[in-house]
Amino acid sequence: MPELPTQRTAHHGGEPHGGLTVLHLAQPVEGGVARVVADLARAQVEAGLHVVVACPAGGELADAAAAAGARTLHWPAAREPGARVAMEVYGVQRLLHTVRPDLVHAHSAKAGLAARLALRGRVPTVYQPHAWSFEAARGRTARLARAWERYATRWADRVLCVSEAERAAGAAVGVEARWAVVHNGVDTARFTASPASQAGRGAVPRPGPRAPALPAVADLPPSAVLVVCVGRLCEQKGQRTLLHAWPQVAARVPDARLVLVGDGPDREELRRAAPAGVVFAGASGAVADWYAAADLVVLPSLWEGMALTPLEAMACRRPVVVSDVAGSRELLPPGQQADCLVPPADPDALAQAVARLALDPRLRAELADAAHAHVRARFDLTTTTTAVLELYRDVLRHRTATVAVPAAEGAGSR
Repeated sequence: MPELPTQRTAHHGGEPHGGLTVLHLAQPVEGGVARVVADLARAQVEAGLHVVVACPAGGELADAAAAAGARTLHWPAAREPGARVAMEVYGVQRLLHTVRPDLVHAHSAKAGLAARLALRGRVPTVYQPHAWSFEAARGRTARLARAWERYATRWADRVLCVSEAERAAGAAVGVEARWAVVHNGVDTARFTASPASQAGRGAVPRPGPRAPALPAVADLPPSAVLVVCVGRLCEQKGQRTLLHAWPQVAARVPDARLVLVGDGPDREELRRAAPAGVVFAGASGAVADWYAAADLVVLPSLWEGMALTPLEAMACRRPVVVSDVAGSRELLPPGQQADCLVPPADPDALAQAVARLALDPRLRAELADAAHAHVRARFDLTTTTTAVLELYRDVLRHRTATVAVPAAEGAGSR
C-alpha cells in the first residue's frame, strides 16, 4: 500500500510533527464506511491535521485516502472475528509505534475490537460502529457481541453514532458510553441530478442519459421506470427482500426495470433468485450516474446506522424507498415516512410502496424536490466533518492540554 510523503515538525518524544496526528483504522475498504473515512480524511487534511489511514489492501479506501492527501498504511484484517484477532491487535500495536497518533478513530466493529484491545485507553480513542455488530449476528455470537460492547466502552473516550437511533440501540442493550451523535453527510456538490431533472418544483424528474454511459440499461425506452438499488450485495442491504417483492411490482408496472448496482458475497445467490429482467450492473465508481438515471432509488436494508445511499440519491433529487431501520426516519424529510418508509424484510410492503411511486410521476417529483432541499439543509458533508473535528477537540481537551487542535468555528456534534 503506498505511503504519501508527509511534512511533520514536533511530535511526542521529539519526533517531527506538523499538527495533530489522527490515525483512522478501518477494516471495510469499500462501500459506505470507506466513503465516510475518505471524506473525513480529506476534510482533516485540508484543516491542517496529519492524517493516517490504516486498512487492509484492496477495495477503494486506500486509493481514496491517498488521493485526499492522507498517509496510508497496511493493516491486515478480516471482516469476521476469529483466530486472526490476536494478529490484528498486534498489527494495531505496530501501527501505534509507527504513527504515534494523538487520537485514534476506529471505524466499524473489527477496528473497534482491535483498536480498543491494543490501546486500552492509553491514547484518546473515538469508536464509530457504523451499525452495531450485534445487529448483524444471531444467537451466541450476538450475545458475545453485546457483552463485548458493554465491556469495551470503558476504552473509548467517545462512541460516535451516525444517528440517534443507533445510539439508542446501543443504550438499549446496556452500552454505557460517552456518546456523541453526528449524522452522516454527503458532498452535495458531487451528487447533483441531471439538468433535465432540475426544472423546478412540481416538474416530473426525468432520468439522465442512460447510454452510452450506462450500457446495462441502454435498451430501456424513455417511458420506462428505472428502479435502482445501490449497495454491497450482502445480507445487510436486503436485496433478497427486493427480489422477492419485484414480481408484484412488475405485475403492476410492466415497463419497470430493476437494476442492482454493487458487488459482494451474495452476488451469485442473488442472481439465482432474481426474476427475469433484473439487471446486475456490478460495482460502479460512478454511482452518481446511476442516481441521475434512476426514477426511484430503493434500499431495503435489514440493519444500518444511517445509510449513505438514500442521502446521495436525495442529493441527486431522486425519491427513495427505505426500510425502517436505524437512521431511516432521521434521514427522510418530514412527512415522507408514509410514502417512503417500509418495514424491513417485508416484500409485500416494499412492493406496494415501490409500485405506488413507480405509477405516480407527480408524487415522485414532489418527494424528490423536498428530499433535495432537506439533504442540502441538514446533511451536507461540511457540517459532518466540522462536527467530527469539534468532537476531537472536545476529547483532547479532556485528555491533554499540550496538543493544539485547529479551531472549527461554529461546529458542534449533534
